[in-house]
Amino acid sequence: MLDSSVQYIKGIGPKKAELLRAEAGIETVEDLLYYIPRRYLDRSSLKPIGSLGVGEIATIVATVENISIAGSRRKFLDVIVGDGSGILHVVFFGGIHFLHKMFSPGDTLLFSGRVDFFKTRQMVHPEFDFIDSDSRIASIHAGRIVPLYPSSEKLRAAGFDSRGFRRVMRTAIDSFANEITEMLPSEMMRDYGLPSLREAIISLHFPETFDDAERARRRLAFNELFFMQCYLAFARKKLREKTQKRDNSVKTEVLKKFLARLPFELTNDQKKAIEEIKNSMNEPFPMNRMLQGDVGAGKTVVAMAASLLAVSRGEQAAVMAPTEILAAQHYATFARFIADDARVELLTGSTKKSRREEILKGCMKGEIDILVGTHALIQRDVAFSNLGLIIIDEQHRFGVRQRALLREKGNSPDLLVMTATPIPRSLSLTLYGDLDLTIIREKPSSRIPVKTYLFPESKKQGVYNSIRKYVLQKHQVYYVLPLIDESEKLDLKSATEAYEELKQIFPEFSIALLHGKMPQDRKDAIMSDFKDGAIDILVSTSVIEVGVDVPNATVMVVQHAERFGLSQLHQLRGRVGRGSEQSFCVYMHPDDISSEALERLKILEKTSDGFVIAEEDLKIRGAGELIGTRQHGYGNLEFSDLSKDIDLIIKARKEAREIIESADDIHTVGFDFRQLAGRFPFLAGIRSKRILAILS
Repeated sequence: MLDSSVQYIKGIGPKKAELLRAEAGIETVEDLLYYIPRRYLDRSSLKPIGSLGVGEIATIVATVENISIAGSRRKFLDVIVGDGSGILHVVFFGGIHFLHKMFSPGDTLLFSGRVDFFKTRQMVHPEFDFIDSDSRIASIHAGRIVPLYPSSEKLRAAGFDSRGFRRVMRTAIDSFANEITEMLPSEMMRDYGLPSLREAIISLHFPETFDDAERARRRLAFNELFFMQCYLAFARKKLREKTQKRDNSVKTEVLKKFLARLPFELTNDQKKAIEEIKNSMNEPFPMNRMLQGDVGAGKTVVAMAASLLAVSRGEQAAVMAPTEILAAQHYATFARFIADDARVELLTGSTKKSRREEILKGCMKGEIDILVGTHALIQRDVAFSNLGLIIIDEQHRFGVRQRALLREKGNSPDLLVMTATPIPRSLSLTLYGDLDLTIIREKPSSRIPVKTYLFPESKKQGVYNSIRKYVLQKHQVYYVLPLIDESEKLDLKSATEAYEELKQIFPEFSIALLHGKMPQDRKDAIMSDFKDGAIDILVSTSVIEVGVDVPNATVMVVQHAERFGLSQLHQLRGRVGRGSEQSFCVYMHPDDISSEALERLKILEKTSDGFVIAEEDLKIRGAGELIGTRQHGYGNLEFSDLSKDIDLIIKARKEAREIIESADDIHTVGFDFRQLAGRFPFLAGIRSKRILAILS
């Protein structure tokens, strides 16, 4: 059975089984079969020894001619092999006495490895396998496409290097392949050209070609993506079926008045976003929508319009932000533009007790139309008369439970979550498949593009001169570093070290230090002082990448820019260019930066489109590293490559939605996915334990 313990596979046993569980999460036969190789080597092409070039990775068939232990200071096993076209020295530095007994003159073997030169041509520690007496090549270690597996030091010490994994994998497949049951409908597999699950598992570990390995990966990627999309489609349908709104109609007159009063023209993307939100709010079920906007694209005005739509039908809106200073900024903006149409109040942890009591009373009576705040909004004593819309800014900073607590304060309220971090389409569909998506890419014409420069560390004196010039012109500067304190392991200038250095370089200026380990009230106070112009240069870690508008801050310097992701650097750049003056962003890097790292940074010089940058970042770093995605666990997908599997995601989403939406008795299924798998049996066999762990 596939759920049997791996200890019963020949060559493992109880002790090694426990090690596999602890080091690789492998407990069952199924876990072993789904242990994905980290990459493959091509050892399928045989070459004569006489044609081998130094530095070449090759596979040969040769006969052992001589065996000896050589070396004075460091002993090694020297096996001389030949094939008629030449001879080659095969060298081993470890396990030499064991290997000396293994080889005998006259043995014919496959050897695969890199050809080096030390006095003569040689291969050091090649992969090898013996060829049977009929000279048929039946190797799992050489002469074919060979998988390399992830392995820890403890696993390698116990014999589970790539060679050891291949050995037990061959045994497991020979013993259990016939128990692999196909669960996907045959028409789905046919429509998308997917191999059978059994074929995919075999080809994952022992592919005949690289194309076979890729087809296997894509089949298994479709499994996990389809499973996830079924869950997301189920959650979406469940939300719609279990809740009904009392009055869905919004009145657009107040919205028209608001838009007419604005001192600027909305972009086409903003107009489209407002229209999509209005249509969603008129649906018979609660809105569940994400508003994704690039830096400076103007999400706040869309949020104000959505709030007024809720107010127009006699409901209240709650706007939750992750920090007090960001909440205060939203409140100031709302109060400035919609005070004539709605009563807006601010509630944070710093709100004085008497004022807090007034706000709570007004909110409960329905006298407050829009309440802006922080986590303070989800406290137990905060009650609404008729909460109809929830807006959550920088939604990745809040947990699922926090969002649910706020939603529970209303009667099936609409939900609009916002993020200023552009997310690649593939990641959006995977992370937020239960949400409708609205994207704002276009930026207001009034925004002056930030000029971006790359400078090596050797030019930092010129950067300091520019900082002095702009501060003397009464502008402010962000100076960002990746670390808080000095690190012995990384040769990076820390934020604290830079802070002390800049105080000596610019004694005439006011300089402050900001980092994530500070208490929130201290961080808010520093940002408030910077916003008020009391601080000239703010030395910071990346905690300032999202949030406060400081129009007078026109210079951003990021030291050791190569240590940040592209999306993060783009977010940091978005802190400047928020006023009417030309702004500048300088990314500093070591003089000896690699050409690959430099080309990566040059992407930021070429484009200011956050969505283009996010796609590049996904290709380079992968889903798990992108900002805001670690908490979801989707960086732990085993087979899916979100940088190139967008077609699979779209197919999986289409199939999942069609299946779930067409099910007329879905209301009888609980939110536990195991119950859903019981309702749709084909889901039960799609690596359910693993995917459930990711979904949770």
